[in-house]
Amino acid sequence: MTRKFFGTDGIRGMANEFLTADLAMTLGRAAMAVLPSERPIVLVGRDTRISGGMLEAALVAGLSSAGGLVVQAGVIPTPALAGLVVAEGADAGAVISASHNPYKDNGIKFFGSTGFKLTDEQELEMERYLTGESVAEVSGDPGRIGALYDATEIYVDGLLEQFDLDLSRFRILLDCANGATYRSSPLAFDRLGADITVINDSPDGYNINKDCGSTHMEQLQDLVQNGRYDLGFAYDGDGDRVLAVDSTGELVDGDFIMAICANYLKEQGRLPADTIVTTVMTNLGFHTAMQDLGISVKTTAVGDRYVLEEMLAGGFGFGGEQSGHLINLETGTTGDGLATSLLLLEVMSNTGASLSELARVMTRLPQKLVNVRVKNLAGLEKAASVWARIDEEQARLGDAGRILVRTSGTEPLVRVMVEASTEELCSSVCDRIVAEVELNLGTA
Repeated sequence: MTRKFFGTDGIRGMANEFLTADLAMTLGRAAMAVLPSERPIVLVGRDTRISGGMLEAALVAGLSSAGGLVVQAGVIPTPALAGLVVAEGADAGAVISASHNPYKDNGIKFFGSTGFKLTDEQELEMERYLTGESVAEVSGDPGRIGALYDATEIYVDGLLEQFDLDLSRFRILLDCANGATYRSSPLAFDRLGADITVINDSPDGYNINKDCGSTHMEQLQDLVQNGRYDLGFAYDGDGDRVLAVDSTGELVDGDFIMAICANYLKEQGRLPADTIVTTVMTNLGFHTAMQDLGISVKTTAVGDRYVLEEMLAGGFGFGGEQSGHLINLETGTTGDGLATSLLLLEVMSNTGASLSELARVMTRLPQKLVNVRVKNLAGLEKAASVWARIDEEQARLGDAGRILVRTSGTEPLVRVMVEASTEELCSSVCDRIVAEVELNLGTA
């Protein structure tokens, strides 16, 4: 069955256009039809987007109208909601968020009772209800609606129990992206004694991810460098990603964070099978570093869903993406920006090394990534001249570089990524491929 609604990370689209209140309500009823319990307890959380309240009300109405016992957790990071499903003994959880996307977008994704996302089979079954192939009947008494008022505190308390940290020697700058971490991350660092300054922690419904957070690192880099901070962290809108900045203002992306933490976990005997799982977007320099450290790398398609699938299938405990979406099964079932921050600080605390020193674990090959917004996204597969250009450029690079061209699973974008031995070569190859994509698929 071809998916019309579910992508790699739940349902996502423009709020009030694709993702309407009617769709959210129908989705709530569809979820009830696939959950195993007759009256399941479902936790619902959201990020700070202006459309979040509307979609939350509609989703909750759909769930409760079909008999669900709904508990609203309010504004909370995605990993917090996933963890609370387990901690509170709920049957499922739902998060209303579009992660790092602009405020106009929103999304809905579900977690099962184990804290992991629903299976492909469950999502396909829900697709049948959304397309009208099956009908989710509403009968009997509606369910109750309640609230978990201290959800943020429960999440932070549970996470801090897993780290033995004293951060009193660290001066840290936090960028909360005006998103779901605006309370939880400062609370955690404050409890651990860190000297913190927080920026972009005043959400108004429209400013989530706007020129801030993990997709816009410039402000954090400048402030860390000029403010004499030890390091800085930038989260995305729903808190499942984090990127770091060292004391010189240098970006430390997900590849570097994974390399640092994998090396540390291996030395601690905490890296199952001495293996890490990552995606095809991970820099070639990372692979070279892991080979030197005796760490095996499993590579998947882009998306935390695929990283997690490989981790569970192989019995691996750690993996992630260059974007800063890292999964550590020691501390949670999905990417958690705050947990990743604390693990990185554990490494710094126990080794006595600065972040810039730790980042020397790998050397990054020059890489350029361009997101091309196109009119004909589906046409990429059959765009012969685009693929001919890619083959030509790959031959030019040889074994000293690589090219990855793919469609986004959440936006109408073709992502063009090139790695090469020099910045100049990397940029020129990437620009030629981007031009070919625009010529053949049109620009939106």
